[in-house]
Amino acid sequence: MANRIYNYSAFYVAEPFSSSNLKAYAAPDFIYYNMLKAWKANDSTFPFYDAHTTTYSVRDGSDWESTLKPRLHQRLSNSKNIILFLSSNTKHSRALNEEMDYGIGELGLPVIVVYPEYTDKTEIADNGKIKLHIRRLWDKLPRFRDQMDDVPTIHVPLNKTLISKALRDPDLTVQHKNENGRWFY
Repeated sequence: MANRIYNYSAFYVAEPFSSSNLKAYAAPDFIYYNMLKAWKANDSTFPFYDAHTTTYSVRDGSDWESTLKPRLHQRLSNSKNIILFLSSNTKHSRALNEEMDYGIGELGLPVIVVYPEYTDKTEIADNGKIKLHIRRLWDKLPRFRDQMDDVPTIHVPLNKTLISKALRDPDLTVQHKNENGRWFY
């Protein structure tokens, strides 16, 4: 297995893709991905290595089969895990379905699920159980919901310290993953 150091960020952007870059940049889940990049830019020790930089950028109007899908596969193949942003704005899409099917189903990449509308770990889980409002978000992405137990999956709020801890955890990398299942801090 190649030395995979990258983190693949998966997030919802409305389809059909807009020919305007501004539309994607204004999408709520895309904004959270940009927050990771900003944290890294302001703190070189933040352990985020963006898989989206491993291939050249594509235009939103690019063909799905010949350009977009192969680019997703290449970026996922360069990655040690997936960071999935899951919020009330998230909807299933062709891209997210492909990222889950290929990333989890084919490559077995562990998933760090970030819930951007929550900032404290007690909002995610309590008394050893993931809360109902979090489990209901999983229904927005049936492919993820149905595959998450096939790989190690950790559920965290939008909290830089907890995300950093998850990114540093070797059990959440494809190279060192141990036990599949649902985890939280």
